[in-house]
Amino acid sequence: MTRSTILWPLFALQALCCAYFLMDITWDMLWPGAVNWLAESDGIEALVTLALFLSMAFSANELRQVLHRQNRLEDQIKIASGAFCEVLEQRFNDWSLTSAEREVAILAIKGFSIAEMAELRRTKQGTVKAQCASVYRKADVAGRLQLLSVFLDDLLAEKLVTSGQPTVS
Repeated sequence: MTRSTILWPLFALQALCCAYFLMDITWDMLWPGAVNWLAESDGIEALVTLALFLSMAFSANELRQVLHRQNRLEDQIKIASGAFCEVLEQRFNDWSLTSAEREVAILAIKGFSIAEMAELRRTKQGTVKAQCASVYRKADVAGRLQLLSVFLDDLLAEKLVTSGQPTVS
């Protein structure tokens, strides 16, 4: 059973309980002396209150679990980000890239076009093309996609996430 299969009916139950109490308050305010057969039953009020309390307790537990999972995922992202930076630096050092080539390589990996790279670096497109060609030659790849795949292969080969943790559904 998925979480949404449980959470949506619980939300509906909480909404019904709130509607019951709002109806009771409205009835009491509009017709203070009139008998409200639905609200006069202490048993119904006790059941509605119990249902609201139990669904709130379950919702609080679900919220705690979601927050815990979010924190764990943020930690995993930090690990992956740190690992990517380490892999990037190691490869750039192995390839003996100049600082300009490093900048161009990072922009290429991020998916910027030659024109965008030239504009960002305040240089001519021909210079950027030459620097890209130099990066590709030093990395022994044919182009931008193969350059990116070098880093993805390195990251996928690393065990970034500890085993035994549940996967996100």
